[in-house]
Amino acid sequence: MKSSGPLKPWLLLSPALLFLLLPLYGLGAAFWNSITDQGALSLKVYEELFRDEEFLSSLLYSVWIALAATVLSLFLGWFLTRMFASLLASTSGKLAAWLPMIFPHFVWAYLVLLLFREGGLISGLIPGDPSLAQDPEGIGIILTYIGKETPFVILMLLPVYLTRERHYDDLVETLGGSLFFRIRDAEWPWVAPVFIETGLIIFAFTFSAYEVPALVGATFPEMVSVLTYDWFYSGDWGERPLAFAAMVFSSVVISLIAWVAFFLINKKRRLLTEGL
Repeated sequence: MKSSGPLKPWLLLSPALLFLLLPLYGLGAAFWNSITDQGALSLKVYEELFRDEEFLSSLLYSVWIALAATVLSLFLGWFLTRMFASLLASTSGKLAAWLPMIFPHFVWAYLVLLLFREGGLISGLIPGDPSLAQDPEGIGIILTYIGKETPFVILMLLPVYLTRERHYDDLVETLGGSLFFRIRDAEWPWVAPVFIETGLIIFAFTFSAYEVPALVGATFPEMVSVLTYDWFYSGDWGERPLAFAAMVFSSVVISLIAWVAFFLINKKRRLLTEGL
């Protein structure tokens, strides 16, 4: 029988809604456990969390790693897309650019570990044999994310460059505009919404992911995801509420950044639609 009526949209959305139930339940359970102390509502755990120097240093370290990996991946992917859009449009070009996306992040992390740790294939060729993996500066983590996320940036930006209006480039060039003005006035209005969306996705993932910093990160400082994992699975049950609070706080940070990003994206798209 043909389904119709007001229930049809909900039936179509039911698989996605069921898929979202698990993370929503997990976040709700984490929030509830972080605000209850022996059955009573309390913000004691959050007060303790924000007084914890290890957490604060881990938070700053995570923001730095996520920002560095996001910015470098975005601009490298944008540069490659802009310079080689015609080559990347072919099937062979797409396969070459997107091949790293086939491999999971932990595989890429092991590759970085083999190449850049002390005595690795690449670091061994550098004078002094520096360790660029499992280092306190997080270089190995950043290199891993650049290798994995740059193809993703190309995937997101390539359709924009293949479908955008080209006559704006000719107009800027006719008026004597330099390369800077051509990028600012002819390309950026089309690229900006996808650029911001992609940056948000990469930042959210790199800020909260566990496997890459666990494999190629140092024992100190740790990213928030690794520190939360250690708290949750440590033998000290008193640290588990801190893990819940850290999970909730990380989710709030990402949600706020997403809200700001979507506001900027909608503003850009509205201006583009209005021809401003």
